[in-house]
Amino acid sequence: MTPLVLVPGMMCDARLFAPQIATLSGRIPVMSMPVAGRDTMAELAAGILASAPPRFALAGLSMGGILAMEVVRQAPERVERLALLDTNPLAEAEDVKARRGPQIAAVQVGGLDAVMRDVMIPNYLHDATDPKGISALCLEMARVLGPEVFVTQSKALRDRPDQTETLRAYCGPSLVLCGRHDRLCPLSRHELMHELMPQSTLEIIDGAGHLPTLERPEKTTAALVRWLEDTA
Repeated sequence: MTPLVLVPGMMCDARLFAPQIATLSGRIPVMSMPVAGRDTMAELAAGILASAPPRFALAGLSMGGILAMEVVRQAPERVERLALLDTNPLAEAEDVKARRGPQIAAVQVGGLDAVMRDVMIPNYLHDATDPKGISALCLEMARVLGPEVFVTQSKALRDRPDQTETLRAYCGPSLVLCGRHDRLCPLSRHELMHELMPQSTLEIIDGAGHLPTLERPEKTTAALVRWLEDTA
């Protein structure tokens, strides 16, 4: 069966997909790609292509989805099917871009914990009570990756290209999925991606924000299984 390549979001590692890996790894080869070492989407995508199987299914969440689109732009013939979760096909909005500099500066002087805890993580979850401890996991993943990765990822996001034409040209079986309450990548962005890829399925996960893989893992995994089994 076609291997599955997972691309985690900003300052996340394979633990972002832990429930999905636990379910799917018994069925198909699954690998999670690091998002580090380069400060442009083009270079990050080239790194993924250098390590990925010759042909694969590709799923990315948030920054991982943005990076997955760049992988498709560079080598669409290698991506058998595509899943985009809680992500955005557009170039960075100017107001978001303006915030990158102060965030980078704060992290470079030891403020990684504060930026993650006070600025980033509060936008992730639908349920602020966080009964599953997802916020603590996000902070731990960020600490493991460290300040340098935060800086390079921020630059890659800031300078990323628009990928609407990439999606318009892609013809493989596709899934567009988001948490209904995602404040960072709202439903409208996912409706746009669904329109750009008429062959795609749009899945909206109730009771989830930006991280449905962890907030509603069973529903998210079920949607991924349907996508992987799609023979249309």
